Amino acid sequence: MTRMLQDPARHEALTDTSWDEARARAAIEAIASDVEAAFDEQALWPTHPLDEGVLGASSYKSLYHGAAGVIWAQVYLAAQGAAESRDWSGFAGALVEHYRAAPDTRLAVSSYWLGEAGVMLAAWRLDPAAVDVDLLYRLIETNRDNVADEQVWGAPGTMMAARFLHQATGERRWRELFDADVAALMARWEHVDEAGCSLWTQNLYGELTDQVGAGHGLAGNAGSILRGGPNDEAKALAAEALRATALEEDGLANWPQYATMPRRGRTDLLVQWCHGAPGMITSLSAALDDDESDRLLRAGGELTWRAGPLAKGAGLCHGTAGNGFAFLELFRRTSDERWLDRARRFAMHALAQSDRMAAAHGRRRYSLWTGDPGVAIYLHGCLTGRAGMPLLDLF
Repeated sequence: MTRMLQDPARHEALTDTSWDEARARAAIEAIASDVEAAFDEQALWPTHPLDEGVLGASSYKSLYHGAAGVIWAQVYLAAQGAAESRDWSGFAGALVEHYRAAPDTRLAVSSYWLGEAGVMLAAWRLDPAAVDVDLLYRLIETNRDNVADEQVWGAPGTMMAARFLHQATGERRWRELFDADVAALMARWEHVDEAGCSLWTQNLYGELTDQVGAGHGLAGNAGSILRGGPNDEAKALAAEALRATALEEDGLANWPQYATMPRRGRTDLLVQWCHGAPGMITSLSAALDDDESDRLLRAGGELTWRAGPLAKGAGLCHGTAGNGFAFLELFRRTSDERWLDRARRFAMHALAQSDRMAAAHGRRRYSLWTGDPGVAIYLHGCLTGRAGMPLLDLF
């Protein structure tokens, strides 16, 4: 190939282990049971060595890699009949108080993935009466003009809370709040001649950049808008950007981390949910139905398969399970059993990675998006054949 679409050093050979439904079910139950046993009402869950120092907190409470996300996973799996779980409703208020006493980011922020809005949504899911929904409304509203302009910190994330609350309650004010965020984001989605499409500019960690992927960029932002229902303008702009930013070779496709403004000079190509083809697929596939988008998304799936599991680990954000969700989405899109088979092959590999890491560290990784609860959610998706990313599509 004349262009390298992925870095082989970031991937490892796929295990030859065949899909084993009984093993997958047992693994979900084992992970959920271990999560229950490791919980402490004061200390919550121990921070895994691989998550230490990320934000500097002694224990995490957020949706991304803290207690809110772990509890959400336990409740979700129990509701699906996949695992046993305690009744967490009585802990809803305490979860919010734990966050306020020691925010993951040292100072309280509105962020969906790392801040108070996400923690409050998880607590509301446990017990609506324990949450000040008017405060949650204000957190979402005031985060609308967050200069990060991406999913982790900005409005594309917090608007997900408004969407889920509207779905759950039917209250018009949550839909109006979501729509106001859509309008603000659409106004900031601007054409960039050099890129040949419209993009957002993120002011992130002190740098201006134009990220493309699901974690911090275009795909995540457009995915948030399009998950709210039909939006012809957003659909057209997303399809244009998918085409303009795609890198292709030999029937494969990937997308760069940045369109025109690399952060800290980073130009390496990644194949993971947060940056690269898997996140483009899970963020945009459900809304884009034109032939060219279909071709590119399938090509991205082929690249993800050929690249193989991520050596970094089993999790969702930048691990094997997150990449596997792209196959589940392509199975939903195409009804082609080949994609489900690939998802399940990745599931067995992710399970082996999860067990290997637990043995190496003497404990599991209690985190939804970087650890074992996310792997359990993925295993359940492979059992049911159901696509959907936790707390973006699944609630």
